[in-house]
Amino acid sequence: MRGSSIEATLELWASSLRVVKAGIRPLFSQERVAASAGLFLDGLLGPERRKTGWMRAEAAGDPGPWRQQAILGRGRWDADALRDIARDYVVETLAHDDAVLVIDETGFLKQGKASCGVSRQYTGSAGKITNCQIGVFAAYVSRRGHAFIDRALYLPKAWTDDPARLGGARVPEGTGFATKPAIALAMIERAIAAGVPFGWVAADSVYGVGDIERELRRAGKGYVLGVNATHPFRSWHGKRPVAGTAEEIAHTLPRSAWRRLSAGAGTKGARLHDWAYCELADLDASEYDSERTGP
Repeated sequence: MRGSSIEATLELWASSLRVVKAGIRPLFSQERVAASAGLFLDGLLGPERRKTGWMRAEAAGDPGPWRQQAILGRGRWDADALRDIARDYVVETLAHDDAVLVIDETGFLKQGKASCGVSRQYTGSAGKITNCQIGVFAAYVSRRGHAFIDRALYLPKAWTDDPARLGGARVPEGTGFATKPAIALAMIERAIAAGVPFGWVAADSVYGVGDIERELRRAGKGYVLGVNATHPFRSWHGKRPVAGTAEEIAHTLPRSAWRRLSAGAGTKGARLHDWAYCELADLDASEYDSERTGP
């Protein structure tokens, strides 16, 4: 790459970063707080693997971590408004009608008991039950790229049933228990209400039950939702007879029904999965939305 091309690329990055910082500026009432937020954003893009307060302060030229800690702890600004600004920026850059909204959760390992939502619970990050926080996330994926557009902290009942603990962690008043699927459904509804263009929702078996499937049908959205091996299926409306659990149906299908497809390249090569299609029913769109027609 020629030197001029490198300079142009760096200037494009710098210009884009200035636009982002200008977009979040109205969230902060004081200029010095907005400046600290900009330095915090610089730090998130920095090369350090562990972005502790002291490391961030050193990179920002601050004498200690207090300014940047204040943004996350003592500062008063609307985190949900920042979420919406980030979402709109992603949509402006990556929007496509066939985009996929991917729902998944991840765990953040912790040692103590004070972090909001921390509890002994299962996390795929560790592959076991351990002390951690769980966050549910929505990522926007299109042929133009991918980025997160929503997030929410999962609060176990041990937290939501303890008002004193919620108050000590400064959880907003009125916050009650919500399952991970309920959190995911709220994210999907927010994306639809904001006019985010997408054609599909993908999620694992945690989200493949309950209200999510029904609401996606009503919205006219496609979906690929994982289910447990014990999840029952049966065909109706004159389709080829299919009945049983997912595991039972999979075992009775002939080898010719399966097709091996790649989900993209991974660290160990192509991520291959075997797929078989079973038609269960034609669902009339008018049952879910009076403005839609057809199966």
